[in-house]
Amino acid sequence: MKSMIYALALGLAGAASADPIEGIWQTQVDDGAYAYVTMAPCGAAFCGTLSRTFNTDGEYKSPNLGKLLVRDMTATGGGKYEGKVWRPSNDKVYMGKMELAGDRLKMKGCVAGGLLCSSQTWARIK
Repeated sequence: MKSMIYALALGLAGAASADPIEGIWQTQVDDGAYAYVTMAPCGAAFCGTLSRTFNTDGEYKSPNLGKLLVRDMTATGGGKYEGKVWRPSNDKVYMGKMELAGDRLKMKGCVAGGLLCSSQTWARIK
């Protein structure tokens, strides 16, 4: 019984310490498709892996499944993160910024030191 209570306490402590960025997020439609991205710790930062992909015909098996879309994002405070993002459609990596607001995640990919950015707002799935 003690071991079950201890295991439950550890599980609750782990859940309480999870970063709010962790989970599954749905991207906006880009070039006719969208994806689910699973955000999880990767070392001291956070990374987002393409976990499911969809187009107008429904779910499909993209060759990009399992690849890192969000790379080395670190918290900078106030629900903001900085790192890198990869855009599969042109195979380029950009300076990335994220800002969390409830169940919405504003993603930015930037060039020119952050002066020119393209953005999407992702929705939390889970």
